[in-house]
Amino acid sequence: MTLNVVLYQPEIPQNTGNIMRTCVGTNVVLHIIKPIGFKLDPKYLKRVAVNYLDNVNYFVYENYQDFLAKNDGEFFFVTRYGKKPPTKVDFKKYSKDIYLVFGRESTGVPKEILREHLNNCIRLPMNDKIRSLNLANTVAILIYEVLGQLDYPNLSKTEPESLKGEDWLLKG
Repeated sequence: MTLNVVLYQPEIPQNTGNIMRTCVGTNVVLHIIKPIGFKLDPKYLKRVAVNYLDNVNYFVYENYQDFLAKNDGEFFFVTRYGKKPPTKVDFKKYSKDIYLVFGRESTGVPKEILREHLNNCIRLPMNDKIRSLNLANTVAILIYEVLGQLDYPNLSKTEPESLKGEDWLLKG
């Protein structure tokens, strides 16, 4: 089973860059559905994706139909109109790839798509003071919810020795 993030027609390069960095750090595959509101060019994304851009495992699709034709699995749509939080979904029970689908920053995933998947629409609980959280933050929260339920497969739970090491705090 592979965890995938799907960005439906993203508009803001800084969000996409942050999401790319999160995907690199969590071994998540990124799917981007056109049209895109910016140039998908390292020059525009490098600042927010830092030095991780070369490690991003991502695919770009001409449209939603192109994406569907090339991918199969369990699809979950993150929307402010969802009626259940992600904690109410048992992600461990799925053997197929999991796709977390996020919409445009301005308008979300189109109603027509959401209506076809009402049982798989999820929402991050929040109060009535805002419409939604920032896209990159929402993606990070959902990735870690799913990975947490799966006990963080293939991720280090301590500081890797290739960086400062798990005992760094104990060293002089």
